[in-house]
Amino acid sequence: MLHSGRLRLLSLLDTLGTVRAVADTLRLSASTVSQQLAVLETETRCRLIERTGRRVRLTPAGLLLARRGREILDRMTEVEAELRALNDEPIGTVRLGVFQSAIYSLAVPAATRLATTHPHLRLELVEMEPHESGPALRSGEADVIVTTTDYSGLSWGTDLEVMSLGSDSVVLVLPRGHPLAARTAANLAACEEETWACDRPQSYMADLTVRLCREAGFEPRVACRFSNYLMLLRHVESAGSIALLPALAVTADHAVVTRRLSPPVHRNVAVVVRRGTPRRAAVNAVIAALRDHPEIPALTAPDPAHERRGDGQRP
Repeated sequence: MLHSGRLRLLSLLDTLGTVRAVADTLRLSASTVSQQLAVLETETRCRLIERTGRRVRLTPAGLLLARRGREILDRMTEVEAELRALNDEPIGTVRLGVFQSAIYSLAVPAATRLATTHPHLRLELVEMEPHESGPALRSGEADVIVTTTDYSGLSWGTDLEVMSLGSDSVVLVLPRGHPLAARTAANLAACEEETWACDRPQSYMADLTVRLCREAGFEPRVACRFSNYLMLLRHVESAGSIALLPALAVTADHAVVTRRLSPPVHRNVAVVVRRGTPRRAAVNAVIAALRDHPEIPALTAPDPAHERRGDGQRP
């Protein structure tokens, strides 16, 4: 009989590529992972893994079992939830992958509402940027993700269901008293001599900042790179740098001002789930809570006549 825990190990190996990465993800030793995979080969009477030098790769049988295993694990989760809650009460754990700027503005309020309305549902929040959340959703590491559909590095195939949450403007963040704060909108061409605070290299916002500055005719002079938006905002406050950030990331407790860009730029925010199997009641409850966000003024319906998306394409 197949063991769900060992199926999960094989599925993660297919996604992550190395035994060490699987071990680190699950906080196990590499030897424990290898031993459990060897037991799975015995259980299935198939060779699932082969070594190539110091690395391993899945055999055709291993690939088949890893990918079917994800379907089996999803189905087991659904059956367990159905057995525990025959009245369709949302129950169990839902893993929500969400990008940084939406954690406190969108995900935490949804979690607070769910704790009151569905006390047997446990929502686990995991910070995931767009390049991380799509693969995590497909591998089963996340049940639901909040991401931007403007990220070109993710393929939006028929295996994913995308539900729009709205449009999040990209704004110029300035220290209080900055000359550009006197304007209602900012043209980036006026920022050529400024010092910039940026996200990590190759992240969504870092790539967008570089692209928009280059379109304005200059290369941004970067003073710092922080993956944490709170640290980035502090640098703008204390060191006089400027930054481009999603409006969702900037709250009123920071000593900064924001100005919309001219022409405006926005990113499209969506909640995404896997297709293919009936969704658990708990997943449906999380989706409903995320889509019920009247208290978030930063998220608005995009205006296709006047705005462009973060990927620079007309919507």
